[in-house]
Amino acid sequence: MGLRKDDFIVGFALFALFFGVGNIVLPPMLGFLAGQEWYLVAIGFIITAIGIPLLGIFAHARIQGTMYDFGKPVSKVFSLIFCILIYSISAAIPSPRTAAFTYEMAFEPFFNISPLAVSILYFGLVFIFVAKRSTVLNNIGKYITPAILILILGMIFFGIFEDTETMKVSSLKTPILDGFFEGYQTFDAIGALVVGGVIIISVKLKGYNNQVEAKKLITKAAIISALGLLIIYCGLIYEGALFGHLFSEDVTRTQLLSGISSLTLGPYASICLAILVSLACFTTAVGIVTGTADFFSDQFKYKYSYITSVTIACLFGIVVGAFSVDFIITLALPILMLVYPLTIVLIILNILSDKLRHQLIMKLVVIFTSIFSIPDALKVIAPDSQVISTISNSIPLSNFGLGWLIPAAFAFGVGYLITLGKPIT
Repeated sequence: MGLRKDDFIVGFALFALFFGVGNIVLPPMLGFLAGQEWYLVAIGFIITAIGIPLLGIFAHARIQGTMYDFGKPVSKVFSLIFCILIYSISAAIPSPRTAAFTYEMAFEPFFNISPLAVSILYFGLVFIFVAKRSTVLNNIGKYITPAILILILGMIFFGIFEDTETMKVSSLKTPILDGFFEGYQTFDAIGALVVGGVIIISVKLKGYNNQVEAKKLITKAAIISALGLLIIYCGLIYEGALFGHLFSEDVTRTQLLSGISSLTLGPYASICLAILVSLACFTTAVGIVTGTADFFSDQFKYKYSYITSVTIACLFGIVVGAFSVDFIITLALPILMLVYPLTIVLIILNILSDKLRHQLIMKLVVIFTSIFSIPDALKVIAPDSQVISTISNSIPLSNFGLGWLIPAAFAFGVGYLITLGKPIT
């Protein structure tokens, strides 16, 4: 089973749609904090930032539908609410965050311009790029992704020859779990549901209407994308550990990334980094806006529903994108602790065989996951609350932010035993 041109175009496009602000700025800081244990933090990060998203694309290839089809076996009402929630969160946080990060890394150091002005310019370009739906995938896969890869691989390559003996001792108590939860901030599990739908539609627009051929193309493209992300993440985490001793303990994520780029790319680092950040962030915003518009235009089904949805998503992005990156990241964490577990279980359930996707099993898992995710989210919002701490301490693994995991597994086991021999509904 050889690789074709379309496999690489779709694979590169998928890589670029995933590769945004969090994918650049989070790994170096993980390496900085983990020091000599950088490989442990990398394992945790790879699970949530590559493994789960990859399964999400595999599930899309299997279902050959939209995000709505992920939750439909639970119930149509649940699936509709879940889709509206995910697309709203995507348009409200990760999409505007790309504009905020572009301003801080690519505009603020060079120009005397307001973040709102940059946000307007940024989402104006997103609107132009997304408005013609049929060209989105090719434009990203052919032109933008190669530029991103050249810049980021250059930064990694020129840094790998540094002396590893200078690595600091890790300041993390549980590096694998720290990497695991930091992977939430990439939004890539949620992104898999959003951009997976974009890929399905785009592949059909390219003429792959046969389900078997479409599945092969999407599966190979997903693997190409995952390999690219694996190299980039491990490289950036390693470099964060490698150069960590040169930075103060209170260094910010953006300062660390800027500093590492200066050490590896030399006098042109600022310009290279500005271009890299702008391209990577832009493709993510394009994917989110396209996916959101695809969903809402399919729901409302009128002549201008797609372009109207694009307009609303871009206007929302302009407003939120004018805030700082740190503010948006802080805002996102409790939402992620609530929504990410549900996203993970839906992805896993949808790659299982049909007999394990019985409606009762899926309902029980979703209900238990939703209920036991609430204390983890509340703990982030009110860390000093005695009531929340008491509840959290009574739930296994809740101290690690995984209070939902055992209940979800228990619900799956109970559902499986109940449905043995029963027809799938």
